[in-house]
Amino acid sequence: MELDQLRYFLRVAETKSFTRAAELLIVSQPALSRSVQKLEEELGVPLLVRKSRSLELSDAGEKFKSRAEQILALVDETKIQLTDDGKKGRIRIGAIPTIAPYFLPAFLRTFAKRFPQAISAVYEDTTKNLLHQIAQGEIDLAVLALPVSEKHLEVQSLFDEELLVALPRDHALCEKSQLRLKDLEEVPFVMLDEPHCLSDTILSFCRSRSLQPVVVGRTNQLSTVQELVSLNHGISMVPKMAEQLDHAKTRVYRSLAGPPLKRTIGVVWDPHRFQSRLVKNTLAVLREHCHSLEN
Repeated sequence: MELDQLRYFLRVAETKSFTRAAELLIVSQPALSRSVQKLEEELGVPLLVRKSRSLELSDAGEKFKSRAEQILALVDETKIQLTDDGKKGRIRIGAIPTIAPYFLPAFLRTFAKRFPQAISAVYEDTTKNLLHQIAQGEIDLAVLALPVSEKHLEVQSLFDEELLVALPRDHALCEKSQLRLKDLEEVPFVMLDEPHCLSDTILSFCRSRSLQPVVVGRTNQLSTVQELVSLNHGISMVPKMAEQLDHAKTRVYRSLAGPPLKRTIGVVWDPHRFQSRLVKNTLAVLREHCHSLEN
């Protein structure tokens, strides 16, 4: 049994297609088919249920998939441990969409200066998916909004960030330097879709203060929310980091009077998985970078 056979099988299991798997692996489809067939012959059981227009894992295939993932993860971790000097290697960083495009570019520039021989891979996804990827060992760290409920993960807060009210430039509320929640009653809101935790933060804050936002539109990108605000489709609340990078002249931002609406940004990792020296060093640089932002 060869490691390439395991990798080939896992790619077929993931894509449920020999054609697609061959394309991703950059091998010929006949070579891929022969590799998986030899693996099945060696194990003495079929791993795949081949149908005319579909491909599924057999019961044995499901069990073997889990083992193959563990074997390859152990091999990869062993390679890392043998060459781990804290300066070279690959770090996999995840971030939610309301953080990734605003926070990560500056941090990655800092990271590249400190570790020029290291490679950083970025994954942008929702909180739920990032936590799953952390648990599965698919990424090393995730930068997201707290809190998170998973007890088995290590969580460290990095900084607090204010959320600002975004208004079209010609809106009547722009005349005020600060806004009260009462000012937002019956004003239409545009917000992110429900899988994004930012929407939950905003709605929970408003409802705790007896305001029920009138949501007239939802989208999947914060930049689209901002553009809809410019077009007078409604107002919204966005992170300060997005406001700081917004150079458009069609929107203005205002703080809320009284205790500001904030979210806490943190980093999450799985302490039960092997942490390379590069991962630990990246955590240290991440903390330093966030500290510099606050000063």
